[in-house]
Amino acid sequence: MRMAHPSLATPFLSARTARALALAGACLALGQAHALDLTVEVKNTKADKGPVLGAVYGSADSWLQFSKAVQSGMAPVSGDKAVMVLRDLPAGSYALSLYQDENGNGKLDTNLVGIPQERTGFSRDAQGNMGPPRFQDAVVELQSDTTITIQLR
Repeated sequence: MRMAHPSLATPFLSARTARALALAGACLALGQAHALDLTVEVKNTKADKGPVLGAVYGSADSWLQFSKAVQSGMAPVSGDKAVMVLRDLPAGSYALSLYQDENGNGKLDTNLVGIPQERTGFSRDAQGNMGPPRFQDAVVELQSDTTITIQLR
């Protein structure tokens, strides 16, 4: 008669297996603790003129290149404000770019020289000089669930 392997015959975990499972659980909990929410209160919108669209960027190299955004979102406008919640972001440094899509075409409309024709806004209410602000001027640090306010202009 064959005996089952001793580690399979007992209902208890070995100390080594228990430590490994505890470490795996701690790592999983730590990973979940770093999934943060960024709530963006957008002010100075035009009522009934379309939703606010936005993107979150994680570096100066990706800044304002929508295809390289960490995350994007959309928020309906209610009166003169909108609230956008961006979920499950890792802790870190981010900059946001927003605009109100007043005509609902899904893109930021500009004139012939590239000046936006729809309301725009950036985190930290950063403003550029003869163009958009620099990434560094719009950076916000996300270390916990955070709420920021951005004014559209």
